Amino acid sequence: MIRVIAVDDEPLALRQLGSYIAKIPYFTLVAPCKSALEASAVLEKEQVDAMFLDINMPDLSGMDFVHSLANPPLVVFTTAYSEYAVEGYKVEAVDYLLKPFSLSDFQAAAAKVKKICDMREAVSDVSMPDADDALFFKTDYKIVRVELGSIIYVEGMSEYLKIHVATRPDPVVVLLSMKKFEERLPSDKFMRVHKSYIINLSCISEVSKNRILLQGDVSVPIGDIYRPAFSAWLDGKFLGK
Repeated sequence: MIRVIAVDDEPLALRQLGSYIAKIPYFTLVAPCKSALEASAVLEKEQVDAMFLDINMPDLSGMDFVHSLANPPLVVFTTAYSEYAVEGYKVEAVDYLLKPFSLSDFQAAAAKVKKICDMREAVSDVSMPDADDALFFKTDYKIVRVELGSIIYVEGMSEYLKIHVATRPDPVVVLLSMKKFEERLPSDKFMRVHKSYIINLSCISEVSKNRILLQGDVSVPIGDIYRPAFSAWLDGKFLGK
């Protein structure tokens, strides 16, 4: 089942979303939320795969809410204002439903969400043999082997990851979330330093206040929420003041 939340400050619209979600056999409604702040509290406690999110809400708009999330679930925007459509696609929304929308419109958006979730599940079987420290990825209709030690950094690109490898001229591109990939990596060798970057700690050549220089003159930003953990790791490597 695909776990979803509905977010809308209008009670009638929220009830309609809940009714439509109940008609989708592969959806389960985790919670109806009357605001982005309420949705944020749900995301902290529950696994959520997708959210149907109104844009024009008080306190925190749907668009700003998505921008505030380090790892947002799949997003389908719902709004009465068509001028938000272009901006909605800029944050990689799966779809955009213009109110009032029909059940068939909702079903089409739900099908898009399911397609992405199915693709994620298909490639989620990334395997990591303990014996030889390698990863295997399904990409471009084939299985690619990547040595852990050859990974320089991983870059998040919407629904995809670009795995930059020292032994390959081009990155390995896979449909996988940063969170899931991070969970498969050994924490003593790799660290997430930004919402969009995981680095191989052995590839660091220089560190400045806001950026990390990696092998190959690649500069990676340090995110504010990741800075304390990285600074603690770096402090443990100093031999002197």
